[in-house]
Amino acid sequence: MGEYWRSFNKHALIHAMQRLVPEITLKDFHSTGAGVRAQACDRRGGLIDDFLIRENKWVINVLNAPSPAATASLAIGETIAELALKRVNN
Repeated sequence: MGEYWRSFNKHALIHAMQRLVPEITLKDFHSTGAGVRAQACDRRGGLIDDFLIRENKWVINVLNAPSPAATASLAIGETIAELALKRVNN
């Protein structure tokens, strides 16, 4: 709910950002269009906040990698490599 509140209330957004960068003021913000970001949901409609690995007989999928850092993560790559090696060695 906090994300929604900060989306609609510019002062709440600025207050939250000032915890990270105290010098930020209303003058530092400019109105612009909103973006769209797809995000995976579980079967009950809840948002999946982190990446998710799902596999079947033929494919290993990394789902909902929410940022460029996550998509390039060495830990994710290591996990996928381990899963692939298990398949090759069986």
